[in-house]
Amino acid sequence: MGNKKLKLNNFELDRIYEGDSLKLMKEIPGNSIDLVLTDPPFAINFKGKKANYNRKARNVLEGYNEVSKEDYPQFSKDWINEAFRLLKESGSMFVFSGWNNLKDILIAIDDSGFKTINHLIWKYQFGVFTKKKFVTSHYHIIFAVKNVNRYKFNKIDHYPEDVMVVNREYWTGELKTPTKLPTELVKKLIKYSSDEGDVILDPFMGSGQTAVVSKMLKRHFLGFEIVPRYVEFGNNRINNIP
Repeated sequence: MGNKKLKLNNFELDRIYEGDSLKLMKEIPGNSIDLVLTDPPFAINFKGKKANYNRKARNVLEGYNEVSKEDYPQFSKDWINEAFRLLKESGSMFVFSGWNNLKDILIAIDDSGFKTINHLIWKYQFGVFTKKKFVTSHYHIIFAVKNVNRYKFNKIDHYPEDVMVVNREYWTGELKTPTKLPTELVKKLIKYSSDEGDVILDPFMGSGQTAVVSKMLKRHFLGFEIVPRYVEFGNNRINNIP
């Protein structure tokens, strides 16, 4: 993608910025982003420690930032409205969601003006053990677009199914964050709905996985993350990619 640094207003592309995404998204010009791909907070009081991927607690970066269940409907409406504003007419969005607050995501998507194209399921290989209910071993991925007549869809598979069976990944190296989307899954979604040189936004960047895969696939990216240690962690991952 060359050495020239591209910018959107005050944001230099191909970086993760620290801050509140609801405020930072307002600084992005409208109709400037090709794809939004994000895994927002789930409002489930998530506690990611040593139980995640069988790692030692001292190696897990703390600070995972949640949104209260009471605030989640308005939180979802606010950031999804901003996502709609800043996407190009040909733009798309993939939103990951657990089942707990899926209704809030769906309502916000409909109210914002987005049109839902598919409701995807990511099936993974394990979930948290339960005694009196079924084990949850999947996430929802909502595929929504700004304009049903103009969105990109690169048919990278002959028969693209709406259930994606992809194993969770184990972290390598000492440090990790509590959450991480599989590289294979993120690659598929990015390839389906963007081209080389496009700009991808993840307003809840976490470990930096969207940025890492975007760089691998020669896409530009912009990310926001409110936890300082995650920002450092994600930018370090990006800088280690040739």
